[in-house]
Amino acid sequence: MIYLFLSVLSSTAIFVLFKLFNKYKIDTLQAIVVNYITAFSFGVLFNDTQITFSEIVQSNWFIIAVGLGFLFIFIFNVMALTAQKNGLSVASVSSKMSFIIPVLFGIYVNHESTETQKLIGVALALVAVYLTSVKQNENAVIAKSIYLPIILFLGSGIIDTSVNHFAPKGNIPLFLSSIFSVAALIGISIIAYKSSVNKSTFQLKCIPFGILLGIANYGSMYFLLLALRLENTESSTIFTVNNIAILALSTLVGLILFKEKISKKNWIGITLAFIAILLVTLV
Repeated sequence: MIYLFLSVLSSTAIFVLFKLFNKYKIDTLQAIVVNYITAFSFGVLFNDTQITFSEIVQSNWFIIAVGLGFLFIFIFNVMALTAQKNGLSVASVSSKMSFIIPVLFGIYVNHESTETQKLIGVALALVAVYLTSVKQNENAVIAKSIYLPIILFLGSGIIDTSVNHFAPKGNIPLFLSSIFSVAALIGISIIAYKSSVNKSTFQLKCIPFGILLGIANYGSMYFLLLALRLENTESSTIFTVNNIAILALSTLVGLILFKEKISKKNWIGITLAFIAILLVTLV
């Protein structure tokens, strides 16, 4: 459970940092690029095998890593915009509600267990997501940017499912560093293009924020994959617990640090989230 706990903390830190981007006027794209360079560096640092570039290109997961690299940087930008335009908890809800995609994949494709207690826990988790997402006096803002949570939901679900399904069992750091390197290269290209067109300059203050984001980003993926690779664990259980725990913690952090309003329905949602975790883990 320590791996799952560390993944939850790392993922919550990502949402907090995105909220701070808005507060300190951080260029989101620039910080995200620094984040991916940092995450790539961590993958190289933790890789303990000698593998050449040609071997990586010829591996059966390389094309998947390239595709995920494109998707990562796109969804990270969507996540940042959602946190800034719709609120920290809405961004958390949208991405964490996507746990249903890898859960259904695990049940129907990998034939994982479908005990009644577990299914009730998953259903309660979805109710918890909805109740926690209901915000007072935010309807106008959400309505104007409703496409952001929807894109975030689909993209996050595809990322979680793909990373779990295609990640090699032996060398997780190499797989992650390949994804992050592709995302970094794409981001650098976009920044270079914008700089040439708009004559924009790089903000030095993006570097420390990007490094912190990269540490949190790498940790969230690395520890989640370690949790998924433990014996006698099912991906449907891990994804449910991981995402609902992040949802509850992110909402509480939004209340404490950013003074986001939490209604009675939100508190009921948080309570149901913890009940759902107990039901799923105690099967």
